Amino acid sequence: QVQLVESGGGLVQPGGSLRLSCVVSGSIFSRVAVGWYRQAPGKQRELVARISSGGITRYVDSVKGRFTISRDNGRNTVYLQMNNMKPEDTAVYYCKADGYDPWGQGTQVTVSS
Repeated sequence: QVQLVESGGGLVQPGGSLRLSCVVSGSIFSRVAVGWYRQAPGKQRELVARISSGGITRYVDSVKGRFTISRDNGRNTVYLQMNNMKPEDTAVYYCKADGYDPWGQGTQVTVSS
């Protein structure tokens, strides 16, 4: 039993920054990897960043050097710091725990002038 709630999205200009938060319910948080995904209109959902239970991170090539994923086990929260944002980052962003089916409602991120 797990539930995820994403927040922090909004409108930002190219080159700007946003920080997304994902609060994960249940007792599983500290022992599982969590990923941030995004889905743009007309496109398939893709994994953009992932952090293991031990803090090891991975990023899709398109966001390397711009996005940083982190976690706070005491708060059951995973963050995605997004810097130097580009229009192609526009999407609904979701988080998901490895091995568990539920998705949150997502948070809309729009990058435009």
